[in-house]
Amino acid sequence: MAKILVTMPDEFLNKVDGLADKESCSRSELIREALRSYMRRISKQQILNASKNAEILEDILS
Repeated sequence: MAKILVTMPDEFLNKVDGLADKESCSRSELIREALRSYMRRISKQQILNASKNAEILEDILS
């Protein structure tokens, strides 16, 4: 597994650490899950946008 360096304000990091404690997971686990969730949401949005674009194109060509 690769390691990365991420810079964030101390105040934000304190919130991340507090949430990790509440979720009983490590900071790394919390950040990985947050990124997975973000990537799923973006992927779904891209699919919806592609579908909408296809409908618009179909309407134009009809």
